[in-house]
Amino acid sequence: MLWNPWHGCHKCSPGCKNCYVYHQDAYRDKDAGVVVKNKTGFNTPLKKDRQGNYKIPSGTVQGACFTSDFFIEEADEWRCEAWDMIRQRSDVTFLIPTKRIARFEKCVPDDWGDGWDNVVIAVSCENQAMADERLPILLDSKIKHKLIFVSPILEYVDLNEYLKSGRIEQVSVGGESYANARTCDFDWVKRIYLDCKKYGVEFDFHQTGSNFVKDGKRYRIKHCDEHSQAKKGEALLKSLDLE
Repeated sequence: MLWNPWHGCHKCSPGCKNCYVYHQDAYRDKDAGVVVKNKTGFNTPLKKDRQGNYKIPSGTVQGACFTSDFFIEEADEWRCEAWDMIRQRSDVTFLIPTKRIARFEKCVPDDWGDGWDNVVIAVSCENQAMADERLPILLDSKIKHKLIFVSPILEYVDLNEYLKSGRIEQVSVGGESYANARTCDFDWVKRIYLDCKKYGVEFDFHQTGSNFVKDGKRYRIKHCDEHSQAKKGEALLKSLDLE
């Protein structure tokens, strides 16, 4: 289960073109470009069951703000409350993806210090231009746990300059979903895997996307199968003695 304290976002880079949130909201006759506070799910980290136990168990890695951006401007008035809940639930690890790492320093609480142990920031960069714009900021920011999402991958992204720093814990790669999905080429995925292997960085292939190319052959993958097919591809990479 994801924790989405607010919902809606503004397209800000090439990877946003076929945003899955916009796709899903269109079916609900909602405008995904309007950012709204999630009234029913805002305080999810603090919700308890009838026995008085937290519904999010201790030790959970909790995805946060996957239908918006945690650092989007419209959420400035709500973010302090969200940080308060993250502070209270120090027993839960919050995984926060963002394309707006440039706003990070303006959006952290006063007691942030060098970062909180239970917060992971994953910067999304779908192509080389976005990687070279956002990742230097990620490396320079006071964050304990730093990840890279190459998603939706639109080309091979050379991450060597960032991986060699030793400050990136994981790279997660994924393709684009639904009818208008752009190509995810397994060769790009393999090359990023090899770059991660070179520097001892954990690698994850989380979804193939709907428009997947492997060995020059194009596959149309059902959305429900994108994750499982990606895991097969990841297992294949890890089973081979690739150089």
